[in-house]
Amino acid sequence: MSPLALVCLAVALFAVPHSAGTRRYRALFGVRGDARKVSSHRLFRVGAGLGVAAAAVAGIGAFLAALLLVATVGLRRRRARETRRHRAECVALLEGLETVIGELRVGTHPSAAAAVAAEEVEGIAARAFAIGSARSRLGGSAAAGLRTPDSVIAADLARIADAWQLADHHGLALAELLTAARSDLAGRIRFRDRTTAALAGARASAVLLSTLPLLGLALGHLMHAAPLHVLLTPGPGTLLLPLGTALICTGLLWADAITSQVPT
Repeated sequence: MSPLALVCLAVALFAVPHSAGTRRYRALFGVRGDARKVSSHRLFRVGAGLGVAAAAVAGIGAFLAALLLVATVGLRRRRARETRRHRAECVALLEGLETVIGELRVGTHPSAAAAVAAEEVEGIAARAFAIGSARSRLGGSAAAGLRTPDSVIAADLARIADAWQLADHHGLALAELLTAARSDLAGRIRFRDRTTAALAGARASAVLLSTLPLLGLALGHLMHAAPLHVLLTPGPGTLLLPLGTALICTGLLWADAITSQVPT
């Protein structure tokens, strides 16, 4: 077995997911399983090692191809992680809004209601409610504390802050305005979920199409054309391998850009 194959096998074993039984156990008992999750830094180190091994075994063409693949996978993983984080923060914000509305309906002061919500939820929503509560207790505006321009849910928090500010300035019922904001946020979450589900087929098709060159390599081997020998030896393969990899990565990123243009 060649050194490149050994490196690929090691990377595959390193990134293998947990078994279904382990995942069910952790979901049932709430055990966190982040110890074996492949982080971006670890993925970068694996990609760097794979690239060096590819350069040593198959030349600069394989190194560039491995570098392009690792960069594309890392970028797509980061975007997917940001999308998941945005949804999780929106759900936490929705739960915090429900807590605030419930506290307001039983006569709790808005600053105290925001403080209760900050204790009930986590993440950016908890910090925003805590800051808003503190500002309100000190005589400031809770709406200003809810605005966090640099967060992933800045737009959602801004809508809630606008409703809160409207209630402060015009003496309107805060609970009713926040109820409308909660309904709007819940509708946006449902719409994003439906849109994501509808686009899953298009994204899967893009990934499937990106694997068609592998089928071409397999057919070439069946025809005894030795395509891997051409791609991994000095000569035309030094240019063709990174060029083909660049086209595949460009296609994947282009498909992601097209699907991301759909309003969510």
